[in-house]
Amino acid sequence: MPLKIYKRGEIYHYRGKVAGRRLRGTTGTANREIAEQIANRAEARAYKSDLHGPETVLRFTDAVATYRKAGKSDRFLLKLVDHFKETLVSKITAGTIRQAAIDLYPNASAATRNRQVIVPTQAIINHCAELEMCPIIRVRRFKVEKVEKIPVTWEWVQKFKAHSKPHLGALAMFMFLTGARISEAIAVQWEDVDFKSQTVLIRQTKIGEERRAHLPPELVVALANLKRVKGRGVFWYESRRHCWMVWMTACKRAGIPALSFHACRHGFATAMLRAGYDPVTVAKRGGWKTARHVFETYGHANEDLTITESLTGTQVTQFPSPIQETPVKSS
Repeated sequence: MPLKIYKRGEIYHYRGKVAGRRLRGTTGTANREIAEQIANRAEARAYKSDLHGPETVLRFTDAVATYRKAGKSDRFLLKLVDHFKETLVSKITAGTIRQAAIDLYPNASAATRNRQVIVPTQAIINHCAELEMCPIIRVRRFKVEKVEKIPVTWEWVQKFKAHSKPHLGALAMFMFLTGARISEAIAVQWEDVDFKSQTVLIRQTKIGEERRAHLPPELVVALANLKRVKGRGVFWYESRRHCWMVWMTACKRAGIPALSFHACRHGFATAMLRAGYDPVTVAKRGGWKTARHVFETYGHANEDLTITESLTGTQVTQFPSPIQETPVKSS
């Protein structure tokens, strides 16, 4: 039975049964002639899908809609949809995805191209593949040169706090002791903090979820002594850009390495791993999506050759402090 169009308000919609499947949808137009053409095209696509397989009609926009309907993150999708548009997924190859990464981010690093194009595009297509709508695709990532980053330590945080304003020092403590990203930390409001249970609600911007983190006693004291400003979050700053200069100034004043905001999160993971906690626990407490990411990114080998003495109960030499490794550059 061919699809029939009907009006709902000013807009035409279509419905009917094609190849044993019920179809219904909107044409998005008040023009009857155009609406009929759109309904005919939807009918033709349904027949083609039935005869030759769903992959012959699956467009990238359809794949994205299916991906989002499953509750997946929409991070980075806007540029991808604008780039691939109505392209059939069957025409999108590993090569075209890599080229899209170069076209969309011509001056970006390999890591950015991987994270913002290859990973989400592959995830969208492979989600549809799981639903048997198209074949699985595998895309080779751009090679990323691994740079050894110095993590923040508790000693670093204490020196930083001693030479910065209360809300800035508390911010450093918060990121180190909860593993929060800078964007998550400055988004914290006072209603998110529960002093009674010593917890805080952190909205995880990167993975689109929320988690409750524990507030150690030192952090509870630091937060409780902060001045509350109407219309501002716990740490006052509206964006990372607003606190970058004062952050760097505090590092210089304290005579410690000028480490980034993310070094605090890095320090949380590194300290937890060195304390003997497994990557699964670290990932859960710090809001990482997978334990593998924690292990591969934040796991550092202890270079002390005498570490094997721990097998017989002998005390092992501690890891050297990063504070002794990287001097602050004078301006």
